Amino acid sequence: MSGRVETRLFVDRGRCAGSGQCALAAPEVFTRSGDGKVLLRPGPGADVDQSRSAAARCPSGALSVVEYEVSEA
Repeated sequence: MSGRVETRLFVDRGRCAGSGQCALAAPEVFTRSGDGKVLLRPGPGADVDQSRSAAARCPSGALSVVEYEVSEA
């Protein structure tokens, strides 16, 4: 049985080095807090391609994009 694919974006603020590469790669998705660490912008959903690009550019590996299949019963 196949279902739909969902994408989730995970942020590990403990690993964030504050380089700001995520906010440069995907400013609609990420911003930085007062301490310079990554924050997700509130909103209906992140652009998956921009999120993947930001995760790839993150020097500390604080971002991950995970796709998984959700079965529809």
